[in-house]
Amino acid sequence: MFLFESIPWYCALMWFAVLGGLILFNEVTRKNKYVAIIFFVVLPIILPFTLWNKTAGPNSCVGSWFHWAKVYSAVAGCLCFMALRYSKNLSKNKYVLAFPAIILAINIMEAVVRDFQCYNFNGVVNGVMTIGGPWNIMNGIAGILNILTISGFVGIVISKDKDKDMLWPDQLWFWIIAYDIWNFAYVYNCVSDHSFYGGTGLLLACTISAFFIKKGAWLQHRAYTLAFWMMFAMSVPTFADSSIFAVKSSHNTTALFVVSALALAANILVFVYHFYKIFKYKRNPITGEVHFDLDAYKEVVKEDEVVVTTN
Repeated sequence: MFLFESIPWYCALMWFAVLGGLILFNEVTRKNKYVAIIFFVVLPIILPFTLWNKTAGPNSCVGSWFHWAKVYSAVAGCLCFMALRYSKNLSKNKYVLAFPAIILAINIMEAVVRDFQCYNFNGVVNGVMTIGGPWNIMNGIAGILNILTISGFVGIVISKDKDKDMLWPDQLWFWIIAYDIWNFAYVYNCVSDHSFYGGTGLLLACTISAFFIKKGAWLQHRAYTLAFWMMFAMSVPTFADSSIFAVKSSHNTTALFVVSALALAANILVFVYHFYKIFKYKRNPITGEVHFDLDAYKEVVKEDEVVVTTN
């Protein structure tokens, strides 16, 4: 196959199980703050001393600095968003509203740095086959463009229903898709043999949740599902690496190039469109929202009676 080696039927079924499990756990924790506290406060404190010290050592496929940074940046995001969701004072503080955007940007930049770093790799790195090349540079640039098109965080609000979801109306489908393509390319470039689950399955979990379950809450869905996946990957690193369910990358340099080229193209298109609107309509992406004229934005704000924050 082009992207992966053969995918047996039981691996395909497991992929759907991972996808469904991530969506399910996301739903449970977003609807019950006490369950969320167990997963995002208690477990990250206990696991490093009881399990991860054995499973995520220096020779493990999840033992690099990036995996440790990723799991705790994802958990930090979950905690930040929980604080916003359940504290009326914080959710109305315009300075605090910048934190979701900052956490998102840091999360993307971590991957950008790793992509650039992997340009010089060719062989097994931290237990994972890594083939460096121009695709790492292309995708790193795509990630930077993705950061530059983050906008409208001042419009973040907490939903008025009982779930109190964190809604970001200005974070729309075209940005999410560009992010998804970029992030899959990152995983495919840098953790290639884990990308079947940690790329496609993980990304689709939060995207499905954002498009079909709770619109406008993509970043919340992303943080929760990413934290779940990273904690699972740190706890059972053999699952995606050497178990019967592991699906290896094809390590095809053409596939690596094509995936990163698509990520770069998608993010260039979003970048051009984003800044076209900023300059044409004189909209400030920091003090206001950029895409409040679009139907997708209006659908989110209408559902929750959100007040538009213009420049």
